[in-house]
Amino acid sequence: MLLFYDAEVFLADWLFVIVNPITKERHVIINDAKKLASFYEQHKDHIWVGYNSRHYDQYILKGILCGFNPHSISKYIIADKKQGWQYSSLFMKIPLYQFDVMTTLHGLKELEGFMGHDIRETTVSFDINRKLTEKEIEEVVHYCTNDVEETMEIFLHRKEEFDTQMALLKAFELPLKYIGKTKAQLAALILKARKMNRDDEFDLILPDTLKIKKYIHVVDWYQNPINHSYEKSLETVVSGVPHTFAWGGLHGARDKYQDEGILVSVDVNSFYPSIMLEYGFLSRNVEDPNLYQQIYNERLRLKSLKDPMQQPYKIVLNATYGAMKHQYNNLYDPRQANNVCVGGQLLLLDLIEQLEPYWTLIQSNTDGLIGKIQQKEELDTIKTICKEWEERTRMKLDYELFYRIFQKDVNNYIIIKEDGSYKSKGGYVKKLNAIDNDLPIVNEALKKYFINKIPVEDTIYSCKDLMQFQKVVKVSSKYSHALHGNKPLSEKTLRVFASRNSDPGVFKVKGNSRVEKIANTPESCFIVNDNVISRRIPRRLDRDWYVNLAKKRLEDFVG
Repeated sequence: MLLFYDAEVFLADWLFVIVNPITKERHVIINDAKKLASFYEQHKDHIWVGYNSRHYDQYILKGILCGFNPHSISKYIIADKKQGWQYSSLFMKIPLYQFDVMTTLHGLKELEGFMGHDIRETTVSFDINRKLTEKEIEEVVHYCTNDVEETMEIFLHRKEEFDTQMALLKAFELPLKYIGKTKAQLAALILKARKMNRDDEFDLILPDTLKIKKYIHVVDWYQNPINHSYEKSLETVVSGVPHTFAWGGLHGARDKYQDEGILVSVDVNSFYPSIMLEYGFLSRNVEDPNLYQQIYNERLRLKSLKDPMQQPYKIVLNATYGAMKHQYNNLYDPRQANNVCVGGQLLLLDLIEQLEPYWTLIQSNTDGLIGKIQQKEELDTIKTICKEWEERTRMKLDYELFYRIFQKDVNNYIIIKEDGSYKSKGGYVKKLNAIDNDLPIVNEALKKYFINKIPVEDTIYSCKDLMQFQKVVKVSSKYSHALHGNKPLSEKTLRVFASRNSDPGVFKVKGNSRVEKIANTPESCFIVNDNVISRRIPRRLDRDWYVNLAKKRLEDFVG
């Protein structure tokens, strides 16, 4: 059973709003520690779901149950920027099946803004140094309830995240108390890792199957102790394309590039897990390396059956590499992580070198390449070379054919198939959704231009939905407040639209005097922080601003 909850804390008051999504019951508990304790005892076997609750709300709840002042805990977490679990060891003794819906850096109000919802905030300041009035309490309860309801909606958009977490616990027979752990933490538990201290971070071991000749200087760069620093990287040209080799991945691309023809995408299947297994680069903290192999094999078996239960196995396999670089995780083993990353880059460089005479390289990234051939018959040659590489390196490749590419750089591109389907990367052309929906009209205009050659003006001037023009911005905690022109605003999350009228811009204030324009916002704009779903466009919307922005982004892609 799930419960959704949120806490609000002031100097002399606190409250919880808790909602049961099945029965629709809403429980509001205000300044009553006994009532909260009673509710907790009756519902401690439920899963408590919140937004950013892993870092904040659960510790307010546990603190009140322990008899602590919740305002002191809140200040410790927010103002002092400390971890809630550090406040008291007693928190560890209070069981709570806690699941946090927050999986990105976006705040709750930003996601509400993306969905087109009302993002106006309570007018009651959290800095009030007295008890709240009844009217103020009533307003805070209203806004706290709204936050819980919004958390429920975001949960539905991210339900796959929750289902995957539950599947992980089920697949590996883990207790429900681990529901709130990160995937990296669960990977460490599943692999029974025990942390060990070592001092061999840059004692690199390279794959013994490498066959690099032309670009041996890249291999030499990694082996030279003078380059054993995460601050260093190698800039070099490989196969006619500028590349960067560093300690976190390989990147190479032709900037501002567009082309049509027979484009071949070659990706290494399950690259990092395969390297860990084939070359012995799994974290040395794992009790039994065979366990990782068993998980890998089971994932392949379930995938071949198209069984959705393959997903938790995939997560463990992929989370392991990231955990090897995290110093607070029991899988932490930076030498092995470097072996995986550097080995992966050099294996890919090996493939680039073998393919170089037979195609034109367009881009390289961490686990794949895109290149162009002149005739379809040449694909057989590409596959023959790739087959030799697969057999030698013990990796597995996947292929896809595309016919058009627009590429700003390695992190921003769209590659299109003949049927109009596409793959894209980067903020300009990524696939948007209800909770990632900023400047959607500009995104759509670019993609329609790239895919169907529709002028950006046609897309922007034909749209009648105001929400498609929204720009959602958030003023961070580094700033005291936002301004619309000279007018101070109580909200820190704003939904702005370009204006044809003489409306001012939006700014943020640091300290008492430093005023900065909020980045990527129009010089003249109006703010609509209430609901904009299905709202028609007012006359003052400046469509030209969006057209010019789309053209600027288009120029960033193709020059």
